[in-house]
Amino acid sequence: MEIPGEEYLLKCTAACAGCSDSLTLRYVLKAAGPDSVLIVPACCTSVIQGAYPYTSFNIPVYNIAFAAAAACASGMSNAFCALGKKTHVIVYAGDGGTLDIGLQSLSGAFERGTDFLYICYDNEAYGNTGMQRSGATPFGARTPTTPAGKTHQKKDIDAIVAAHDPPYMATACPAYPRDLFEKVRKALTFRGPSFLHVLAPCPPGWRFPAGKSVELGKLAVKTGMWVLYERQYGKLSLSVQSRAALKKPAPLEEYLAPQGRFEGIDAVAIDILKRHVSENLKKLAAEEGAE
Repeated sequence: MEIPGEEYLLKCTAACAGCSDSLTLRYVLKAAGPDSVLIVPACCTSVIQGAYPYTSFNIPVYNIAFAAAAACASGMSNAFCALGKKTHVIVYAGDGGTLDIGLQSLSGAFERGTDFLYICYDNEAYGNTGMQRSGATPFGARTPTTPAGKTHQKKDIDAIVAAHDPPYMATACPAYPRDLFEKVRKALTFRGPSFLHVLAPCPPGWRFPAGKSVELGKLAVKTGMWVLYERQYGKLSLSVQSRAALKKPAPLEEYLAPQGRFEGIDAVAIDILKRHVSENLKKLAAEEGAE
């Protein structure tokens, strides 16, 4: 499948250098095409559009309150359906607006069977307000609100969404653009709610050089810290990149070392992370094998 040359995210964004959010959105929009509308709650994406009356987004965008994105999508999807239109309704939200503040409206929209795609681009903190910890922040990461390192594991939003039994859900990372592109394309073929959870390494927030966003994304997958898979009508399939990580994962330290947010993390915390990563990989592999 060829990735189209058309661009719906223009070069005038206000994104930080090396921004994985904007890189993700570029491929999302290439997959969705021009007959799409984005619903964006408060997050980095609501900032990088540019200052009114100008915008770097070449499709319609509806900016909405933090907690209301999926509720807005429900109304918009029903309106398009009533008009006989097949416009793609896509919520594009950060982890704070998904795992925390927007979780109730997400759950409601999925329970109602809303026909839309919900994408969470996950930079593992509240990115546009200073990188405070969110439910997605990993164990051991230092943020302004967890200066000694977060003491809780990352919330498993994928398990929460899977409990709603959507027809399609998947994980992705812009470091693997074809995998991301194909999963967006596939998600948009299903009627009802679909969910895509995308890891978006953040140079200023994670404190690594701007040129290393793709490298960090690949290391997340190769170490098993981020697992690529899709679940279609409940059936789990690991992506080829995570199958390789399951057989021979890269040392977790290779992923942690370049990130300032893990500076000073001790051996005990690293062992806890390693155990969590190993258990998660085994759990997903066992689920896939059981099917």
